[in-house]
Amino acid sequence: MSNGPVDLLCITAHPDDAEISCAGTLLHHVALGRSIGLVELTVGELGTRGSGEERAREAEAARIVLGAACRYQLGLPDGFFQVDREGLLHVVQCIRRHRPQVLITNAVRDRHPDHGRAAALVAEAAFLSGLRRIHTEQEGEEQTPWRPRHVLHAIQDRWIDPDLVVDITAHWDQKLEALRCFGSQFFDPKSKEPESPISRADFLPFLEGRAREMGRLIGTTYGEGFTTMRPPAVNDLTLLG
Repeated sequence: MSNGPVDLLCITAHPDDAEISCAGTLLHHVALGRSIGLVELTVGELGTRGSGEERAREAEAARIVLGAACRYQLGLPDGFFQVDREGLLHVVQCIRRHRPQVLITNAVRDRHPDHGRAAALVAEAAFLSGLRRIHTEQEGEEQTPWRPRHVLHAIQDRWIDPDLVVDITAHWDQKLEALRCFGSQFFDPKSKEPESPISRADFLPFLEGRAREMGRLIGTTYGEGFTTMRPPAVNDLTLLG
């Protein structure tokens, strides 16, 4: 796996957050020839089902399906990471390592409190990453400042009105393939583990309904929505989708 620059970097709280909220968008950009990277703040060790080790293995299988150049977890404590100096510097170092043009993270608010906290942590780190007086190292070498041009927040469990929607119709089946890599997390009638909100039989149909609703906003079958830290610039209104 590459540890170098990528065009789009997705930093989320848990393995499977990216697959649930924005896998179609990532696949779309890979198809356009863009490079993508995936980083999780935690291994999701407090999840109702599966273990941290199992989820890390599932995340790597999904990385292959998505065609990501890299995927790893930062090892922050699931459920207890904070927007503090330690967490911010971990993410700053990650951003400077991969130097993305676009940074994608969790929804600004959601059912799981880790998601909103991750959104705040990553957005603040994206700003700090551009400050030259914050010093970080990678393999003993001083990192140079880097600030992504855009920070996008994916929409996951709770409905949030999107600022932009990406057409993922051509990539819907592959998104489902990536989701199925997380067998410990989703519906399995043979599982003896406790039920969670995403392990119910109706969860994947819910995701399809959400994607269809987002797609309908832009006149396509399936879409994924995002909110933005700042409005994207438009040079030609006649090229709007």
